[in-house]
Amino acid sequence: MQPEIIEITEENTASAVPALQVLWPKYDAAEMTRIIDTMLRPNGYRLAGIIPEAGGPAACVMGFRLQYSLWLGKSFYIVDMATLPEHRGRGYASLILDWAKAEAERLDCKALHLDSGVGPERSDAHRVYMGKRYRIGCHHFVHKLD
Repeated sequence: MQPEIIEITEENTASAVPALQVLWPKYDAAEMTRIIDTMLRPNGYRLAGIIPEAGGPAACVMGFRLQYSLWLGKSFYIVDMATLPEHRGRGYASLILDWAKAEAERLDCKALHLDSGVGPERSDAHRVYMGKRYRIGCHHFVHKLD
């Protein structure tokens, strides 16, 4: 049976945090939950995930938002995507990307896009993205203001 992908609402943000901490380990659970619910959600950030056991953590989670640009028009932007290590290899990332495509089409988006870090530790994720026909469309530059 294929797992169900659900929207993770504000009442259940904590269920997404363990997987997101794999991607962003600098945050403790309480701080990450607070940031998501008080800063990100009010700016359009949403979460979807696969929760294999009722009341348990999301095995795979995606943070996303809609955005508009002259380049892509209305698009579905995947901000964060992570799978708990013990749930990798089950096809969850592929399933959630399929869900994102269907949701983007339902919302009349013209494109899906995401940023992904570089380096050998990201190779598995990049293979999944390329297998779903994501292509490198641009370089993303960052100038940190520390």
